[in-house]
Amino acid sequence: MSAPAPTLDPLATAEHLPTPKDRRVLRAALRWTAALLTFAVVGAGTAYGIAGMERTDVPGLGTKADGRWEYPTLTKPPLPSGSPGPLAKDNKAGSHYADLRALVLPAPKGAAVDKALRGTEGWLPTKGLLAEYGEKEDREELGQKLSDNGLRHIAARGWTTPDGTHTRIYLLQFDTAAVVDDLFGEDIAPYGSPGFELRDAVTSVSDEHFPSTARIPEITASVYVESKPYGAEQTRHAYLSSGDVLALVVQSRKGTADAVPFQQTVTLQSQLLG
Repeated sequence: MSAPAPTLDPLATAEHLPTPKDRRVLRAALRWTAALLTFAVVGAGTAYGIAGMERTDVPGLGTKADGRWEYPTLTKPPLPSGSPGPLAKDNKAGSHYADLRALVLPAPKGAAVDKALRGTEGWLPTKGLLAEYGEKEDREELGQKLSDNGLRHIAARGWTTPDGTHTRIYLLQFDTAAVVDDLFGEDIAPYGSPGFELRDAVTSVSDEHFPSTARIPEITASVYVESKPYGAEQTRHAYLSSGDVLALVVQSRKGTADAVPFQQTVTLQSQLLG
């Protein structure tokens, strides 16, 4: 059995980010570079050793003075007998055979869980995800793309920590990894700025200060931060691509959304999906 992955010590902060351009112009201009410039880290070495882990414990990264939250010890759900993991070479479709609802990161200690994201029997309707997006035309366009690409279901979880940080996580499952790759690179998570603006986060741009140590090999991540000037809250969010699952992690907080718990949350969710 492989050793558990080491803990993360993310310390980077987001500052001096580039001025955002119009989202629709960026989507057209940068789409051709998306495949090359997304934050894939296949060649990032063995910092975590996740790709070779058996489906056992994943560390919870205990609370530190640097602002990390205290998550419970995480355990990947069991796979059906004989089923490969999502990143296994013989799993050509990149299928997650474990229950998707068991792959959503649990809330950290002391957080109040958002009951609205529980859905029905753990499945969230598509409109629950689309509520994250501010413009009606974006909700309609994204909703149609998800439908056209055979979205199977969405598992979600949300919580608010005592410091006022509101976290939302959505896992979207499709039929194959190829579908997710196309959606991720071409439509939803290009480099520069996101393909669709979140509500109250219209100035989101790529987070150039997101540390490489917070990335998981073989999990593609595009990470964004709301740049100044923003309103009463700041929002950070990331899209993750892992096999047949496309994930969205969102954190917002009055004043400034702290970088460290966001990095920690993205890392742990990535580990669960690997």
